[in-house]
Amino acid sequence: MSEIRTGLGWDVHRLAAGRPLVLGGVTAPFEFGLEGHSDADVLTHAITDAVLGAAALGDIGMHFPDSDPQWKACDSLVFLRRAVELAAEQGYRIVNVDSTVVLERPKLKDFRDAIRERLAEALGVEKDRVSVKFKTAEKMGPVGEGRSAEAQAVVTLQKLGTGPWHNAPGPTSS
Repeated sequence: MSEIRTGLGWDVHRLAAGRPLVLGGVTAPFEFGLEGHSDADVLTHAITDAVLGAAALGDIGMHFPDSDPQWKACDSLVFLRRAVELAAEQGYRIVNVDSTVVLERPKLKDFRDAIRERLAEALGVEKDRVSVKFKTAEKMGPVGEGRSAEAQAVVTLQKLGTGPWHNAPGPTSS
């Protein structure tokens, strides 16, 4: 029997002038970026929280508090890599990630492959294990009004050394 764990992550940041729009470690040209202590990469934050949650290791604020100046303007992929390391220290590996960015504009479909590649590298998995979807809020609420962006992520972890193949009998000699 395989030990599988699932974690859910969610994050939201306000849009602000004069900031870069960073999603999944990729900067998309836009007149507004996301406001926050780090680079405010809402997608990477949601995935980081999902990794930490699946391994029962708390949340991003516990490990990278916005009150700590060392995280000011930090690349959020640093957070994600560390979350993966912490999960690995507990014996877990990433199986897959499914994520959604909710942002009214800009349209992000042209950035999907680059975002998936950056996230896969940070997660230590193949790109085909990372799904990134883009949605709008249909002009409703703060996201739909163009005042914020949010992201949701689900991460599946597997305990190393478990799985249907782990204890399977090997070839027999006759």
